Amino acid sequence: MTDSIRLAKRVADAVPCSRREAEQYIEGGWVTVDGVVIEEPGHRVSAQQAIQLSPDATLVAITPVTILLHKPAGLDADAALRLITPENLYAEDRSGIRFLKKHTSELKPADVLETYASGLMVFTQDWHVARKLVDDAATVEQEYIAEVSGDLIPNGLALLNHGLNFNGKPLPPIKVSWQNETRLRFALKAGQRGQIAHMCEMVGLKLLNLKRIRIARIPMASLPAGQWRYLKGYERF
Repeated sequence: MTDSIRLAKRVADAVPCSRREAEQYIEGGWVTVDGVVIEEPGHRVSAQQAIQLSPDATLVAITPVTILLHKPAGLDADAALRLITPENLYAEDRSGIRFLKKHTSELKPADVLETYASGLMVFTQDWHVARKLVDDAATVEQEYIAEVSGDLIPNGLALLNHGLNFNGKPLPPIKVSWQNETRLRFALKAGQRGQIAHMCEMVGLKLLNLKRIRIARIPMASLPAGQWRYLKGYERF
């Protein structure tokens, strides 16, 4: 673009404000160029283009976000992260948060879900959430629904609750119960990758599908597969 300048400079001259304040306005999604929201301070604009600052604009720092995603089966963490786009935002999201490109910057999975499994995944920019779900994982209960086939061995349900080993070590007591004839509910803390599949195999069952439906106090609820929502301000793990 000939005779173009950085958007931040145009905003700083037009408001007027400092260059840093202009960058904050832009990164906050408060600036439009010819009616289109632009979030990159370095975006090049010409003198002929219309620049507008929203009347609701604020210099309040962008708050780190936490995102809840219903991961479809067959996706690893990197592929799941790519689902976090405006198009996949849950239509009934009630957080009141406006989507910003900056919300996907330095967004990290708080816990890995097996590629073959589906269900709730948490991505966060908030170190408080990361500390709770990563550093304190041993205290965080997770709930899964496992679809299985096969014939449970005698005393198999009791063994699932307590009495099996994994990777050469005894597993701590967990809560396992039948949800229906083909589905088991697992509620456990500090679960390991492959643990539920191994436990099922040890009692004569084959794991067909696995879905995580809750992490601590946050359920997946009615969130559709492939869609995501923001963690609301009052929600706590």
